[in-house]
Amino acid sequence: MIPAVTVNFSELVNKNRSTLALLDDNPGIRLHRRDGEDLVLTTVERYETHLATVSDAHRFLIALTRMKAWRKDVLEEVLPSVYPWVRFLPEPERAEFAAELADLAEAADSIGNQSALPTLVAAWRHTAEIHADPVLHRVLNREYGDDFGEVPEPGAPEAAG
Repeated sequence: MIPAVTVNFSELVNKNRSTLALLDDNPGIRLHRRDGEDLVLTTVERYETHLATVSDAHRFLIALTRMKAWRKDVLEEVLPSVYPWVRFLPEPERAEFAAELADLAEAADSIGNQSALPTLVAAWRHTAEIHADPVLHRVLNREYGDDFGEVPEPGAPEAAG
C-alpha cells in the first residue's frame, strides 16, 4: 500500500497538525527522508486492517495450494495472473514455486513477518528470466568439466601454480 500523498519528513516535524490532518482524506502519508528510507504514517485501524487482509490472503493462498484438485488450476490460472513471468518456468518449477510460496506464506504468517516473501518471489522471477533467455539459459547450464580447484580466501596470496 503506497499512500496517495508524500511530504517531506520535516513537514511532520515543523507543521505537525496540518501534516497529520492529511490522514483524514488519505490512507496514509509517505514521509520522505533525505538521509534515510522513507516512512509511512497511517492510523492503527488502517494498519491492522491491512495486516489482517494480507494475513487472510496468505491463508487463502495456502489453503488453495494445499488442495490437490485445485493445484493445477492454481498454477495455470491464478499464478500467471499475479506473476505473469511464471509462464517462462517449466511446469515442474511452477509447481515448486507454488509449493515454496505457500509454505513460506504459512511460516511468515505464523510469526507476523512477511519480509521473506519478496526475496522468494524475486529469486523465482530471476529463474524465469533465465528460462526466458535461451542464450543465458545455455551459458548457465553449460558443463565445464573439471573442477578448477580451491578458491583462495579473499585477501590471501594466490598459490603459485
